Amino acid sequence: MAKAKKPSKNNSSKSKSKSTAISTADLPDFLFNTKLNCLIIFCFSCALYLNTINHDYTQDDAIVIYDNMYTTQGLDGFSGILKYDTFKGFFKVEGKDMLVEGGRYRPFTLLMFAIEWQLFKKAKKDPTGNIIKDADGEIIYEGSPFIGHFFNILLYGLTCVVLYILLLKTLNAENDKSYAHIIALITTLLFAAHPLHTEAVANIKGRDEIMALLGSLAATYFTLKAFLQKNILSSFLAALCFFIAIMSKENTITFLGAVPLLFFVFTKAKTADILRHTTPLLVATILFLIIRGNILGWSLGPPSNELMNNPFLKIENNRYVPFETGEKLATIQHTLGKYLKLLFVPYPLTHDYYPRHVDKMSFGNWQVILSLLVYLAMFFYALKQLPKKDHLSFGILFYLGTLFIVSNLVFAVGTNMSERFLFMPSVGFCFTIAVLLYRFAKGNSKLTAKKLQSAGAITIAIALIFGGLTIMRNNAWKNNYTLFNTDIEVSKNSAKLQNAVGAEKAIRASKLKEDNPLRNQLLRESIGHLDIARSIHPNYENTYLQLGNAHTYLKEYDKAIGYYGKVLSLDPDDVDAMNNRGIALRDSRKFDQAIQQFEQLRGTGLTDQQINEKIAYTYEDAGKYYSQQKNFQLAISNFEKALPLGNDKAKYTYFLGVAYANLNNFSKATELFTQAVTLADTDDNKANIYDMMSKIQLQLGDEQKATEYQQKALELRQ
Repeated sequence: MAKAKKPSKNNSSKSKSKSTAISTADLPDFLFNTKLNCLIIFCFSCALYLNTINHDYTQDDAIVIYDNMYTTQGLDGFSGILKYDTFKGFFKVEGKDMLVEGGRYRPFTLLMFAIEWQLFKKAKKDPTGNIIKDADGEIIYEGSPFIGHFFNILLYGLTCVVLYILLLKTLNAENDKSYAHIIALITTLLFAAHPLHTEAVANIKGRDEIMALLGSLAATYFTLKAFLQKNILSSFLAALCFFIAIMSKENTITFLGAVPLLFFVFTKAKTADILRHTTPLLVATILFLIIRGNILGWSLGPPSNELMNNPFLKIENNRYVPFETGEKLATIQHTLGKYLKLLFVPYPLTHDYYPRHVDKMSFGNWQVILSLLVYLAMFFYALKQLPKKDHLSFGILFYLGTLFIVSNLVFAVGTNMSERFLFMPSVGFCFTIAVLLYRFAKGNSKLTAKKLQSAGAITIAIALIFGGLTIMRNNAWKNNYTLFNTDIEVSKNSAKLQNAVGAEKAIRASKLKEDNPLRNQLLRESIGHLDIARSIHPNYENTYLQLGNAHTYLKEYDKAIGYYGKVLSLDPDDVDAMNNRGIALRDSRKFDQAIQQFEQLRGTGLTDQQINEKIAYTYEDAGKYYSQQKNFQLAISNFEKALPLGNDKAKYTYFLGVAYANLNNFSKATELFTQAVTLADTDDNKANIYDMMSKIQLQLGDEQKATEYQQKALELRQ
């Protein structure tokens, strides 16, 4: 974009809008240096998030990146990403991808993640540096969170630059360049620094928010350019950018109202012109809706009856029922008030606003009434001033319009509220604050350099405070453990977060040695959090699953089995509960029940070989246990059952040989050891088998053969 010329002192032109009237004050040159300001904005925006560059995957990154079966296929996963609900690749089971009302279809950012996985994946290694492989011998790969954070930062910086350029073009349409440069710069600096954006930028999954806004702003820019310059190519680019945006996240659709509003307030376009230039965006939207409808269906479906996917449920007579209309509307109004509070005072922040961090409200609550009055005042002021083309009216209506679709008033979005839902509406908020700062500095007289410096000082102060809060907040997004344990201090009444903290502590404990005192401490803390979660949400399946896991790690198997049973009473098809219950039964030496439990996994999506491996391992454990009890016949029986089921034939043949040797059946033992040597896949395993064969020969009194076997073992170890 060409550098705007600084208006001369003799320029007496005024905007038709009283809100934008400006004198011919001697303004600083840098204010009109568009290229320099773009560079400053980009560097400032990126610098705020540089401390996230080495962060790990967090929160919902599992759903869209490292635990999504389509994303982790790289380019080969494109067809799955485009053909199914966004959550299908994570849940993998038919039906569970539609847990949230209406489903989710946001393929564009998943395609980006798949490309990044394809280009930057690396083989996963254990602590000793060895490459990890799965049961089929295939290398297990992991993605690069560094790359994900890197692109999020760059795209956020680009979004801020596009916002600045769009505001310049929009406000310059009124031929008031001084006002345009002031408002554009203040708005963008406030937007770039706002701490509420940390969830969208510091969490890689938040790229859907970034791409939706980036594409929407770019589409608006090209639409305005097409109108001002009669450029057909710009209309095509507008449609393309809008299609990318809406394929990233559905709330892009709100710009179908925001763009005409922008034309009405900031240009002299006639209704026919507005409709004609908005048509490319409408075409892109219709194309998206057709694709989405054919993939997910045309019905939003019934509201979820799971509290973690529908916060507007309450317990009556020991079952969940929907909120009454008044309760639902009051709760929504309460969250709208919290949104405004967070825009002005973004502290404390949390990623989790699930039930019951936001509790059930009524219109008898003063906070609900205050929120309602403030929103009504904003709305009626905006409507009253709209015919006057008041810029405050635009800012307010942009905020309300882009927030409306994620407010739960249209349909349930799966949670009471979320900071990322303010990513797009905050543009309207920052624009409104910029206009108010300008008017405050100007007062009833002409704008002077001194008054501009005052407005600039206020802007810089806010940006620095917000920027500092952003940098500090980024630290919480280092990894799941840090994020959950940080935010639990804010969202203490969230069942979801109490459950997440409990699960993370149990996972961390499981990686410690059993004699480490911190292990049991973490597990007891885990159970404490999980107990709070189930007290908030008595039918929370995952909480009972995590309780089962924690008690399994503590070797409190009866409790663990009971909790897994609770999960299966809520969802008989829960694969994790079936599998983990089988493990708890096996570890508690209830081998027959464990095998019966593993058999129930057939038809759940696991292959027969995967299930056979679990059963074989159970027989192996049983064989080892009976060997310790000196019941070698029963041990042999179990090892023989494991042999045809497990992949590691050498191991089970070897165990059989040991059991026969313990029965002093050395000829049979030797026969089995000989078979095991031929089946063993490493020299070290073969050497261990030769060691056993040497010991048997010593017991038989054949020192020559014993020496021969010992020599073979030594040769293999060299």
